[in-house]
Amino acid sequence: MSQNQFDKKSEAWSALFSEPMSDLVKRYTSSVFFDKRLWQADITGSLAHAEMLAAQGIITTQDHASIQKGMAQIWTEIESGQFEWQLDLEDVHLNIEARLTQLVGDAGKRLHTGRSRNDQVATDVRLWLRGEIDLIGELLVDLQKSLVEVAQKHVDVILPGFTHLQVAQPISFGHHMLAYVEMFSRDAERFNEVRRRTNRLPLGAAALAGTSYPLDRERVASTLGMVDEQGHPSVCQNSLDAVSDRDFAIEFTAAATLCMVHISRMSEELILWMSQNFAFVQIADRFTTGSSIMPQKKNPDVPELARGKTGRVVGHLMGLITLMKGQPLAYNKDNQEDKEPLFDTVDTLKDTLRIFSEMVGGQVNPATGAKEGGITVRPEAMERATLKGYATATDLADYLVKKGLPFRDAHETVAHAVKAAIAHQVDLSELPLAVLQGFNTSIEKDVYDVLSLRGSLNARNILGGTAPAQVLRQIARHQARLAN
Repeated sequence: MSQNQFDKKSEAWSALFSEPMSDLVKRYTSSVFFDKRLWQADITGSLAHAEMLAAQGIITTQDHASIQKGMAQIWTEIESGQFEWQLDLEDVHLNIEARLTQLVGDAGKRLHTGRSRNDQVATDVRLWLRGEIDLIGELLVDLQKSLVEVAQKHVDVILPGFTHLQVAQPISFGHHMLAYVEMFSRDAERFNEVRRRTNRLPLGAAALAGTSYPLDRERVASTLGMVDEQGHPSVCQNSLDAVSDRDFAIEFTAAATLCMVHISRMSEELILWMSQNFAFVQIADRFTTGSSIMPQKKNPDVPELARGKTGRVVGHLMGLITLMKGQPLAYNKDNQEDKEPLFDTVDTLKDTLRIFSEMVGGQVNPATGAKEGGITVRPEAMERATLKGYATATDLADYLVKKGLPFRDAHETVAHAVKAAIAHQVDLSELPLAVLQGFNTSIEKDVYDVLSLRGSLNARNILGGTAPAQVLRQIARHQARLAN
């Protein structure tokens, strides 16, 4: 049989049509050059399907053995770059099936018994995405560990906490880093939940209505590790939903979007902190670039680009939602457009997590063996900035409340004290005791302990607070959680 004859026979619908597809339509409808990344999932799913067909007596053990042998060769060919992907064969599934039939003859043609490309592609995408979610989970652990490490080194460093980008209260820089650990830990939880719903088997739904062959779908699910928390097979229960559902892809992209939003928020702070107006941190040269015209510039390109790529992922989420919103049941060709945004979302998120983990946590210098941090903290600049904003004003109000003054009255009293400090261009802690007592006679010398930045920090010794003692407890909790 010639290659041309084989290609024609490999088109399952060819006998119905009286003219060939135009080259323009072939290019327009083909997905092989982006969905070929599903090849491992496609072969894995096919092998599980073939094993079940043989166990059910739908194909012979000899055909099963031939399929296994042929698939092993195809795996090697693709892995080594020797596999020839053909545009005429449209997608990853037909390319692999055609090559299998070339290698093992009729046994390859029998592999498709009891399934359609509709349930096949849904299975492949789920298998592939499950593996990617696992990798993302590992990357999120790495990033959280890097942030915890930075937090542990800077528990006692005082940073101005902002609201409305105005200096509000003193906080521990370590406490600030742990806020992002909390965000990324929730992201990890979301991805785990998405994984559970992704890890369900569509195969056996066939085109849309199921099949008349006596398939054992639960066997295939168990073989592929598509099981629930109790180890029971997890199978899509409605054939129409199984082939047309892309909720899992949308849900994944929504979780990825939230994760990128958290990265973008951290990026925004790093960009601000690195500017000369803040000068709170310095980002290592390997994560920055210079200017083509201004030799003094060092630009935070990595955080800026991550901030920009967040918009890209948000766009993919909107695209996938729009893709699905008007589709009637069951499968429609529209769903070919789900892959590129999903693939790009995965790639963008993985790359961003990798580089941020290295930028935050640093890397080992092979020449010295020492770990070089990607972010250098400047405690003096942070403390100077905290002193500019009367950050202990709330502490003075709390002090007065403890002396018996109602909080609203204390709030008003402190406002007058801040006004006086502004007029004299000094911090609250630099106002003479006599001046402070002029605002309220219950103020005593111990007020200066309250008005110090360190005193303010230590006073917030409550669960979730910024006191160094609490930050250390949170660091220990995260270290234990991330070690498991």
